Amino acid sequence: MSLRHVVVALSGGVDSSVAALLLKRKGYQVTGVFMRNWDTVNELGVCQADRDCEDAEYVCRRLDIPFHQVNLVKDYWNDVFSEMLKEYQHGWTPNPDILCNKRIKFRTFFNYVMDKFEADALATGHYARTSIHGNICTENVLSSMNIIPRNNTENVKLLQALDSWKDQTFFLSQIPQQALRRALFPLGELTKPVVKQMAQDAGFTHIAKKKESMGICFIGTRNFPTFLQEYLETEPGQFVSVVDGKVLGEHKGACMYTIGQRAGLGGMKEPWFVVDRDTSTNNIFVCPTTDHPALYRQLIMTEPVHWIADPPRDLYVDQMYDCHFRFQHQMPLVKCTLTLSGNNQVWVSLAEPIRALTPGQYAVFYKGDECLGGGKIIKLGPTLFDLRGRRTIRIEEIEKRPEK
Repeated sequence: MSLRHVVVALSGGVDSSVAALLLKRKGYQVTGVFMRNWDTVNELGVCQADRDCEDAEYVCRRLDIPFHQVNLVKDYWNDVFSEMLKEYQHGWTPNPDILCNKRIKFRTFFNYVMDKFEADALATGHYARTSIHGNICTENVLSSMNIIPRNNTENVKLLQALDSWKDQTFFLSQIPQQALRRALFPLGELTKPVVKQMAQDAGFTHIAKKKESMGICFIGTRNFPTFLQEYLETEPGQFVSVVDGKVLGEHKGACMYTIGQRAGLGGMKEPWFVVDRDTSTNNIFVCPTTDHPALYRQLIMTEPVHWIADPPRDLYVDQMYDCHFRFQHQMPLVKCTLTLSGNNQVWVSLAEPIRALTPGQYAVFYKGDECLGGGKIIKLGPTLFDLRGRRTIRIEEIEKRPEK
C-alpha cells in the first residue's frame, strides 16, 4: 500500500522542516501540523511557541502544503509536566522528553492526526529508522516508503539512525507499537550538516540558522533551579559528606540537585559532587572530586520494561539476556546483562561501572542497531565506595530497600 497522506509534526526547526520537504518532493499529500504545548513566556519575556509556530507556518507556505496547529497545552501539563514535578518532589530526576514522546507526540497527537486528517502516517524530524520503512533520501536519490496496512499486526522494530551522534532512538524508547507502525522518520540516514544544507537550498535560510533546541521538551532552556521553585515547595537541608558524615553546608532544596552534578559548596579546595538525596531528611550526600568511587555503580533495577517490538525470548526462557545499555542520550553503549524480576522488571548488571546512575532516568536497551525499549530506573545498587572491603552485595539485600 503506497503512502498517500502524511502529516508532518512541524516544530519550526530545521529537522521537521526538511522532513516535510522530502515528503513533498516524493509526491505525497503532506499536511503540516504544529503542536502548541507550552504558552508561558521565558525569562526574556518571549513565548518561544509563538515564534516556532510562525516558522512552521512559513515552511508550509514555501512548500505549498496545508498548515494547522493544535493546542495540547492542557494535555502536556497533565501528562508530562505534572508528572515531572511529582518525580522531582519524590527525589528523582525525570526525563520529560521521553515521556513527551510517549504520551503526547505518539499518543495524543498521533491519535488526533489519524482521526482528524485520516492520515496514512505521521512523520517527524527524529533521527531514527524502522524495520519496515525504506529511507526517503539516500545520496539525493528518492526511494520508496511503505507502511503496514491498517489491519496488519506485524511488529515493527525501531532502529538507530545512520548518524550515531544524532541518533534519537533513546528519546523514542517508550514509543507505542501502534504508533511506530505508522511513523515515518525521513532523516534516519542523513547527517545534520546535510539536513541544514537541504534547508538552505530550499530557501529556509533563517530556519537553518536557528540554534539547536535545548532544555526541557517544549519549554526550552531555563534557569532551572529558579524555574522549579515556581512550581515546587522546597525546603533547606544539609550537605553531608559520604566520606566521614560531616555537615559541609546548607542547600535551598534537594529537588534542585541531581546525582553527579557539582554541589556548589563554597570554601573548598576542590569541587564536591552530589552522590545521593534523602527526601526523608532532606539531606544531600556529597563526595570530593568528579571521579570519586561513590559516584559509580554497576547494578540498577527498572520499572516494568516497555519492549518496543517483541520481548527478548531468551530473557523469558533463561531469565537472563545480554545486550547493551545507556541512560543518557549520546552516551556510549555499555554491555549489560538483564535479569528478569517480578512484574516484568529487570535488574541491569553493567559490564563496567557507570558514573551518576540516577533514579527517574530511563535505562534503554539495544541489540545491534535495534532499540529494544527500556524502563525507568527505580532502584540503585551499591556504589564502588559502598563495596570497599566487600566483594559483592546480594540482589536480595537491595530488593529490601525502598525505591528511591
